[in-house]
Amino acid sequence: MCGIAGIFDYRGRAEIDRTLLRRMTDILGHRGPDGDGYHIEPGIGLGHRRLAIVDLATGDQPLFNEDGTICVVYNGEIYNFQPLMAELAALGHIFRTRCDTEVIVHAWEEWGAACLDRFNGMFAFALWDAAREVLFLARDRLGEKPLYYSFLSDGQLLFASELKSLLLSPRVDREFDPQAIEEFFAFGYVPDPHSIYRGIRKLAPAHHLIVRRGEPPPEPRSYWDLRFLDGAPVRRDEVEEELIARLRESVRLRMIADVPLGAFLSGGVDSSGVVAMMAGLKSDPVSTFSISFGTQGWDESAFSREVAERYGTDHHVRAVDPNSFDLLDRLATIYDEPFGDSSAMPTFRVCAAARENVTVALSGDGGDEVFAGYRRYRWHCFEERVRGWVPEALRRPLFGLLGAVYPKLDWAPRPLRAKATLEELARNSIEAYFSSVSICSDALRRRLFSPNLRRELQGYHAADLLKWHMMRCNSEDPLSQVQYADFKTYLPGDILTKVDRASMANSLEVRVPLLDHTLVEWAARLPPDLKLHGREGKYIFKAALEPHVRKEILYRPKQGFAVPLAAWFRGPLHRRLRETLGGPVLHDSGFFDMATVGMLLRQHQAGERDHSAALWSLSMIEAFLRQVHGRAIGGDIQAEMVGDFV
Repeated sequence: MCGIAGIFDYRGRAEIDRTLLRRMTDILGHRGPDGDGYHIEPGIGLGHRRLAIVDLATGDQPLFNEDGTICVVYNGEIYNFQPLMAELAALGHIFRTRCDTEVIVHAWEEWGAACLDRFNGMFAFALWDAAREVLFLARDRLGEKPLYYSFLSDGQLLFASELKSLLLSPRVDREFDPQAIEEFFAFGYVPDPHSIYRGIRKLAPAHHLIVRRGEPPPEPRSYWDLRFLDGAPVRRDEVEEELIARLRESVRLRMIADVPLGAFLSGGVDSSGVVAMMAGLKSDPVSTFSISFGTQGWDESAFSREVAERYGTDHHVRAVDPNSFDLLDRLATIYDEPFGDSSAMPTFRVCAAARENVTVALSGDGGDEVFAGYRRYRWHCFEERVRGWVPEALRRPLFGLLGAVYPKLDWAPRPLRAKATLEELARNSIEAYFSSVSICSDALRRRLFSPNLRRELQGYHAADLLKWHMMRCNSEDPLSQVQYADFKTYLPGDILTKVDRASMANSLEVRVPLLDHTLVEWAARLPPDLKLHGREGKYIFKAALEPHVRKEILYRPKQGFAVPLAAWFRGPLHRRLRETLGGPVLHDSGFFDMATVGMLLRQHQAGERDHSAALWSLSMIEAFLRQVHGRAIGGDIQAEMVGDFV
């Protein structure tokens, strides 16, 4: 795994600012502590930080083709590089290394942009073709690896693995994007292709950007999309057999490394399945890593220990105080823009624990999206059935009235908390799903945002993004539509962003077998009821794993990898939260109605409402404004932010 950065003068051949390029590259040192490399010629400069994984001796970057006219800087892994290398060698290409990076330059020579169709992996790379005067930027299909870029008014393109690198340039536009703020308080993250700044974009998953010297800046182009089929009748036993075969092959490909390798083991379905496959492919014990919170309701370590004992893994458990929140401020400098998933803290800790023993770790992320494991999928499909039974002319006023009068009982047992369900039944399918995934309701965001921010939004609503994706799903099945939306938003924007930044802050490479695109494509063609069967999510996945993982683990209630925010904000974090949210940073930003912020604090502290998600989001944007934006505007961002990783 690595970090990349670059500067391209797409109008001419102006001299590259070597000092800026080096600073942009150096600030990514946590992504690649094993060395750096540069290529600079008139109008183009590429920088690279290396975390050596494959071909430790000769895999340094930038890496060139035979005559030196094509070079690449690359972050990620091409898992099928060995057969591709053999195919390209048979076509006459000469390889000087045995690493996956060199496959990229020769694949571009042979197939051009269509080379992306050949790659099975996670990647973000920049390739410079001097003969054609073309810069080729690309990102993997599902968004495992990040790539930020900015077109400047002076005709330069800046790009890098992390936003902090681009903020080193004083010419980058730092004006906030009000749509990104709306999306953050709706989803808890800023979805692709937006960033928190108008002048910086994220290259979306499964997109590439081809920039030709002398031509205007282009728009990114998609090279892949996920297609769902409602599914013809299949034999369940055959599906289970093929699923295990595909999972085993995906795991095998991700075990190729020249450095120590292990796996995260939470004791859930997905990580247990991955470890079970690894154990069958390895003669010596698999190194596994988990976290123990020591608090009932938050701790899964007993389940991870059981799987570890069954497969004889070299199991490492890091005990973490559930009231340990010392990472709170540091998260802002790890994620560079507001990021509201509090599970980033335990994710960082398990990555830190793994890095003490290995350089690569396999994870079970993606299983809920691929095989429909989220509880919200079950509720959405139930609500869709009700919408089908009750005519809209009756449904909207009936459930709208019931939802309005039913009290919000955050403190009550789950069966009595029906307000949100009643409100969602009054909405259409897209509005309802948006409501189910939103961390702050429409009504709360309207109260929370200042009049000025509401004006700047000009009527933009974060649900528009969800609608845009759901309308592009090729299937009419409600489950497939929300899975598709999550593949485009939640998976890359939250789950994979969380894992990438937390792992790379610890110089650890994380690989995700359940997101092998061939496995994802195959699962998308299965009948929906094999994924969500009655009330059972991941139905076929769990059934296929029964010979490998005990049923009590497979079918126990789903447990999130989270922290006790509500209790923190009523206890040890209350004073700190009151001081930061009531301080000058949020007030001076002009984004928020401070009376509403105070109301959220008072109601939460009194136990009247659970506002922990909104309060956490406010604390994260406050930390971002103070630690990232403040430094980018008025301080030495490199010296200060590099210090945060030491």
